[in-house]
Amino acid sequence: MLSTPVKFVKRVGERIAEGLAKRGVETVEDLLYHLPFRYEDRLNPRSIAEMKAGEMASLIGDVRGSALLKTKGGKGLFELTLGLSAPGVDLSGGIPKMGQSTIQCTWFNGSYLRDKFRLGQRIAVYGRLEPSRSGGSGRFKLIQPQFEMLPEVGATGADAEFAMLEMGRIVPVYESLGGTTPWGSKLTSKWTRRVMWSVFEELTEAGVEAEETLPKALRERLKLPGRMQALRTIHFPEAGTKLEDLQAANTPGHRRLIFEELWYLELGLELKRKRMRERIGTKFETGTTVREALKQVLPFHPTGAQKRVLGEIVGDMTKTQPMRRLLQGDVGSGKTIVAMQAALVAIENGYQAALMAPTEILATQHYLSAKKLLGDKLSPLTGKPYRVTLLTGSLDEERKREGRGRIFRGETQLAIGTHALIEEKVDFANLGLVVVDEQHRFGVQQRFKLMKKPGAADPDVLVMTATPIPRTLALTIYGDMDLSVIDELPPGRTPIVTRRTSEARQREVWEFVRKQVGLGRQVYIVYPVIEGAKDDQPELDFPRDEEEQGEGKREEGRGKGKSLFPKVKLRSATQMYDELRVGPLAGLKLGLLHGRMSADDKEVAMRRFQRGETDVLIATTVIEVGVDVPNASVMVIEHAERFGLAQMHQLRGRVGRGAAKSYCILMTGGKVSDSAEARLDAMMATQDGFKLAELDLQQRGPGEFFGTRQAGMPDLRVASLVRDRALLELAKVEAARFAEKPDPEIPEAERAGVWTRLKGQWQRRYGLVEA
Repeated sequence: MLSTPVKFVKRVGERIAEGLAKRGVETVEDLLYHLPFRYEDRLNPRSIAEMKAGEMASLIGDVRGSALLKTKGGKGLFELTLGLSAPGVDLSGGIPKMGQSTIQCTWFNGSYLRDKFRLGQRIAVYGRLEPSRSGGSGRFKLIQPQFEMLPEVGATGADAEFAMLEMGRIVPVYESLGGTTPWGSKLTSKWTRRVMWSVFEELTEAGVEAEETLPKALRERLKLPGRMQALRTIHFPEAGTKLEDLQAANTPGHRRLIFEELWYLELGLELKRKRMRERIGTKFETGTTVREALKQVLPFHPTGAQKRVLGEIVGDMTKTQPMRRLLQGDVGSGKTIVAMQAALVAIENGYQAALMAPTEILATQHYLSAKKLLGDKLSPLTGKPYRVTLLTGSLDEERKREGRGRIFRGETQLAIGTHALIEEKVDFANLGLVVVDEQHRFGVQQRFKLMKKPGAADPDVLVMTATPIPRTLALTIYGDMDLSVIDELPPGRTPIVTRRTSEARQREVWEFVRKQVGLGRQVYIVYPVIEGAKDDQPELDFPRDEEEQGEGKREEGRGKGKSLFPKVKLRSATQMYDELRVGPLAGLKLGLLHGRMSADDKEVAMRRFQRGETDVLIATTVIEVGVDVPNASVMVIEHAERFGLAQMHQLRGRVGRGAAKSYCILMTGGKVSDSAEARLDAMMATQDGFKLAELDLQQRGPGEFFGTRQAGMPDLRVASLVRDRALLELAKVEAARFAEKPDPEIPEAERAGVWTRLKGQWQRRYGLVEA
């Protein structure tokens, strides 16, 4: 049975099972869903002559020689010469005839490999092909490759039993399950393959089939294989399966498991939408007083997109069901004014509105904007000025107590703040609308707490983001929310000239800054750290290492591990503030702003910059969102290679808000990885936030892009919300069809089984999507 504890699987046992449980592998089913993350073709390996520099290569060969070279650190540089197998030969048995070409493999801190290899030993290596200076057949080298020992001719025991798993076929490669065997060996891909093979053999002998989780009629209509067949062919591909289909998760087996996972996800979201339609919220009226209030706060003629989006929001607010709407808009598209208008609809109906922002600077910016918009206006409903309260964590206790009191007594109509709004001490008199800005920066539970504040059973909720999300993904991640998009910028926004340079040319950058200040403009200079000039490493751009190779282990692809490149000393905001004001920018009025400053100091620094009393504001990414200074025309981002695309795009959006020509200068320091190069190129190629978001999503994957815990995003085992969008669309359609009305081709027992499975296993994973 697939529910059998994994400790009863051959080669596992109690000790290994304890380690596997820490990785979420407790049953045979859990183990079978630990799928390969890539495959190696050990049936028809490619010739190195067919390969290009920078390509990820899987090579097979015999050890021709090795040496451990001494280094200053004492851990040594291990070099191995590998004679490459000729392509197209039968590798299933015996030592193949070797080709003449060789390749050099190098491991830093490689003393642990000193006695690992023997002359003539056959191994497989995997890594990125780097250009070699030697030319000829040695035109490539591999640095820090993954490796695996291959079966020897005449091998006995387990090696002989499982030789056919290692050679003469397409071989699955697994991420490490962590831990070791009782005799101290790592749980490598080789170990995982052998355990997986044993599981399938035992299940076959016992005649056990995986419990089917999709209705038969649905599988047949979509031509999807059975669950057990899908699992077997993913772990051990059948002869003739294309390597490119396996690598792209595009085999029938992959598509079956991906569809199943997304279908259950969409079914859960369908139920949430249905429940939301059944709930009772506040039905707001939009009479004369509301229309008068909206007209008097508009400082400019709204764009067509703003009008359309406001219409969608107000349309939701006039329904009896509570609004759940996601508002997307690029940097500077005018989301805040739309949110303020939505707040006025609630206020003019006699309710309170709350706006929660992730940082004190952004909360203060919203508060100042609200005071500017509403300060001299009278409410058509009450004939009195609007009452706005700011509540942040760093306010002194007396001011916080006064603010909480005004909110509780209903004297505050619009409460603006940070996480302080969700403290237990904060109670609303009559909360009708919740607006969450830069929603991806809040945890799921934080948003949920504000939505459930006493004072109203079910307030309307509007969440906003300046990080564009492709529509299909947005409707999945925020499954029970409707989507609005502001897809045009207000008139007067000037295009921003984006340029890239290195720190070697920083003198030219500072001269340009002085010139812009001389023209009456203001400048931001942003650094990745506040202080403490610690040695740091450049971002790593390695493949993942699934083999746990002793001291050479790298969490590759995750930016961890020791750098292969010279250390880079990161320039910090505080350090450069001191250096620039007495050096290259001496004589200019410099300001400093970072997250560790007190709320009062931050406000003073920001106010001075806004009033033009500061020429250059040196800051960290605390200014990433919400800061609006039309006179600022230059954004300099130091160590730009360290920033993500979304961050750089947000920072660039701080300039170009006035009539003057604006500039964004991306200054790099140290070695720039391939992925960072791609980000910098994208920044120079486009200012379209949606295009940049697509690339960001592809580079980082949805988990990091959205922040799994932050967005309430499901932890998918098989599917990728980026790669599998076509199957996601199909799953969405099929889930709606299944939930809407019974299909006569699907027996009631199968339908009941689906709902039982959804409730038991899936609802636990997706229960917080609403928040």
